[in-house]
Amino acid sequence: MRERLELAIVWTLVKLLGVLPRSVARAVGAGIGGLAYRLLGRLRRVGLTNLEVAFPEMPGEQRERTLRGLYRNLGWLLAEFCQMPGYTSENTRSFVRYEGLGHYIAARDRGKGVLILTGHLGAWELSSYYHSLMGHPMSMVIRRLDNARVDALVTRIRCLHGNRVLHKDDFARGLLAAMRQGETVGILMDTNMTPPQGEFVPFFGRMACTASGMARVALRTGASVLPGFMLWEESERKYVLHFGKPIDPVSTGNDEQDVIENTARFTAVIESWIRRYPDQWLWVHRRWKTRPEGDPPVYK
Repeated sequence: MRERLELAIVWTLVKLLGVLPRSVARAVGAGIGGLAYRLLGRLRRVGLTNLEVAFPEMPGEQRERTLRGLYRNLGWLLAEFCQMPGYTSENTRSFVRYEGLGHYIAARDRGKGVLILTGHLGAWELSSYYHSLMGHPMSMVIRRLDNARVDALVTRIRCLHGNRVLHKDDFARGLLAAMRQGETVGILMDTNMTPPQGEFVPFFGRMACTASGMARVALRTGASVLPGFMLWEESERKYVLHFGKPIDPVSTGNDEQDVIENTARFTAVIESWIRRYPDQWLWVHRRWKTRPEGDPPVYK
């Protein structure tokens, strides 16, 4: 019964927000985000704790404004997701553009595969969808949603233009195969992990258990590692899909140390983008939940 109710709610949102004019859908999404900020106290406390960890010098009022900005961004992302089935390469020109696409093309043309280093920053759902819409389908490493029917609905929308999903519970084999075939795979590398899948590396000055799979695959296959983030640029009133320059992995022959070093370097790149767009990162995720032995918990 609960699964059917969840599916009905998601399906209704997709239908309702999908048929509204985009500007109206985004306004409704922002309203939903604002309501969630007020009602979801536990997540709000997590967000404020994370902001205090990351920006101890930031005044409390500014942290609250940043977190409210995140909820607005999440509301916009909900609206964009519901609108995505109607998007085309033509009707997205007014509100999405590339920056650094040449970096991606050059990395792809090497033929060894491309690993897109990304995170829950900006419009992460729209970024891979738009890239496929423009003729560059890719795979995404995604955790299955608890509700199988909702997961199937979301996956169908994500993959309308040739994208594929690699599920986290069985992605290693598919990831290696994709690199051997010169494909592109996006990995959201900014979530809390647990050993042995994760290694502790610095993130905003505090050790965070971080997925090490990207570093291991890059070292094993020679695939290009490319930062990719779609951010809302207020001055342009557009989303910009940024591709940065490739990150050359460190390879000293000490495999485990190289994995840790490269995971730290990749994480530092993500942090640098979050610092530029702090109100667009998912602060409500318990990023520092897993602690090194002997460290006190971050969250109460």
